[in-house]
Amino acid sequence: MARAVWLVLDSLGIGNAPDAADYGDAGADTFGHIAAACAAAARGPLRLPQLTRLGLPQAHALATGRAAAGFEDAPAPQGLWGCMAERACGKDTPSGHWESAGVVLDRPFGLFASPQDSFPPELLDALVARAGLSGVLGDCHASGTEIIARLGGEHVAIGKPIVYTSADSVFQVAAHEQAFGLERLYEVCRITRELLEPYDIGRVIARPFTGDARTGFVRTGNRRDYALPPPAPTLLDAVCAAGGEVVAVGKISDIFAARGVSRKLPASGHDALFDTTLAALAQAGDGALVATNFVDFDSVYGHRRDALGYGAALEAFDARLPQLLDALRPGDLLALSADHGCDPTWPGSDHTRERVPLLAFGPGLAPRALGRRDSFADLGQGIATHLGLPPLAAGRCFLTD
Repeated sequence: MARAVWLVLDSLGIGNAPDAADYGDAGADTFGHIAAACAAAARGPLRLPQLTRLGLPQAHALATGRAAAGFEDAPAPQGLWGCMAERACGKDTPSGHWESAGVVLDRPFGLFASPQDSFPPELLDALVARAGLSGVLGDCHASGTEIIARLGGEHVAIGKPIVYTSADSVFQVAAHEQAFGLERLYEVCRITRELLEPYDIGRVIARPFTGDARTGFVRTGNRRDYALPPPAPTLLDAVCAAGGEVVAVGKISDIFAARGVSRKLPASGHDALFDTTLAALAQAGDGALVATNFVDFDSVYGHRRDALGYGAALEAFDARLPQLLDALRPGDLLALSADHGCDPTWPGSDHTRERVPLLAFGPGLAPRALGRRDSFADLGQGIATHLGLPPLAAGRCFLTD
């Protein structure tokens, strides 16, 4: 029985993308800087026995040329381990996921580059008219938690949604779940997605929150992403075309605009994502792909520049891995990767251009080094080969090459 599980540790870069300087990210190293911050703090070095077993420290050392703090004497891996560089331009969630699934973008997504007055007036005017709004707040580059803290009270008082962007290809809309309404927020985002067609923006993100100005505002788990569809068939499409099932856990379905998704299983928070992944794997049949994105690494810790919180989240993730490893059957393949970096020690609050890990494990799969791979697409090609699918359009199979 051939099945595959693909876990995306969202934003777990491991440093030194060959072209990082072109993005202002020379020296960024999400995993390495988290390890250094933890080792220097009272809490002590990172403790990641399972990810170490799979080869994460060695993948990082391969990418950067140095061992991460606390991992200088890491034991030999028991899985397949290497690192991958992205061929597509940018450091976006969709481009990273799509390339990992075999589709390499040949041009970057559009951006709203101006830090202030970021969106074209004609775009906002059309949104206000189509959505029946009295106006919008924000219109700038911002961190989501910061802008909600700053403008949440005004939003609740006057009813204008908060719109903002970043160095990534994204248009984000934040609104209070009760005062503005969750379904109304989703409708505003659907309208925005339509209006953005000429701008080639990767994602519109609904950012609901609750709370009040006195006690503070908190984002909820009802986030929803409205992504452009991939421009060509992906690994997910190939699985479905061969009669297999693709179970998309968390935001995977949104990232692929539901293309090639058999079942979408929402979950919020890493424990819930892990529980849902385990349940999906228990029910998965021959030829199935279970794909899960662990978004909190990025949204809760990376963007908020919380290195110690990121480290604790990695340890909590690591502590759950034995359950998944024990659930693997003969013929199963587990692959772990990331879609970009988000170095919590780096200036600003944006993604960082980094190599990412390629870790794989399966019953009976002999451990070995996979080397430095020149495309994320090697991951998808390996999964396709494992599932007996025809070759994807891009990538070299890491299982055979």
